[in-house]
Amino acid sequence: MGFVGAIIVFVMVFGGFILAGGHLSIILKAAPVEMMIIAGAALGGYIIGNPMKVIKAGFKLGFRAMTAKGPQKKDYLELLQMMFQLFQTFRKEGPQGVEKHIENPDQSDIFKAYPSVMKSHHAVHFICDTMKMTLSTDLSPYDVDDLMDSDIKAIHAEEHMAQHAVQSVAEGFPGLGIVAAVLGIVKTMAHLTEGVEKIGALVGGALVGTMLGVFGAYGLIGPTATKMAADIEAEGRYLGCIKAAMVALQRGAPPLVCVEYARRTIMPEERPTFDELDKSTKDIKKAAA
Repeated sequence: MGFVGAIIVFVMVFGGFILAGGHLSIILKAAPVEMMIIAGAALGGYIIGNPMKVIKAGFKLGFRAMTAKGPQKKDYLELLQMMFQLFQTFRKEGPQGVEKHIENPDQSDIFKAYPSVMKSHHAVHFICDTMKMTLSTDLSPYDVDDLMDSDIKAIHAEEHMAQHAVQSVAEGFPGLGIVAAVLGIVKTMAHLTEGVEKIGALVGGALVGTMLGVFGAYGLIGPTATKMAADIEAEGRYLGCIKAAMVALQRGAPPLVCVEYARRTIMPEERPTFDELDKSTKDIKKAAA
């Protein structure tokens, strides 16, 4: 939906300008140079202020914010199904039965049956690493809870840094627009003897810089940074769902109860119903019989 929103922003802003009697030719003529100044300075500041891993993460998360949705109801249902099947295998076959799945999830029939889970590399490693630890060491449920909380914080630390970096770019864009406008006025000062029409065109072009700075900040980059933050929070809830199931498993709860604990952590709009989960788990039991 990100690109849809961007199209709406452009159509409403510039469509309104045209309807009010404005001429896009002035903006189109000045925009390339003004954007070179504004976007170039913003990019340079972004590079100066951040390590390379954060720079790359910012571009990656920004593109994802414009193109991807967060986990949907069907994604959560697949996650619950996958965990139920994995826990069922553990309950029936013991550590040896589940070990082959968590050691090589890419080759696991259980993991490969749920593509939306496999797309989330964080989630796959989160599950497998936790199960490896719980199978090899005697940990209490409280230890597992703390361990997984620490893992979630570490997973998102870099992403939060990238989001804050992009937000800082948005906050600096209006100021850089003023820089571009001031440079345009400086340029205009050299043409004061060339008549009102020439000066008017030059001042109009300079003001385009201010407009582009504010427009880019509040119409594009700022909302993208906000969506990045929402995506990070959504992924955190997805990992929190896994954590609830894993902690319940460590307490000795049966697989169905484990995934029910996980289901209850999902936001109501995205949460599969009890009947949907019950039906899907019964289908898994029938397939395994």
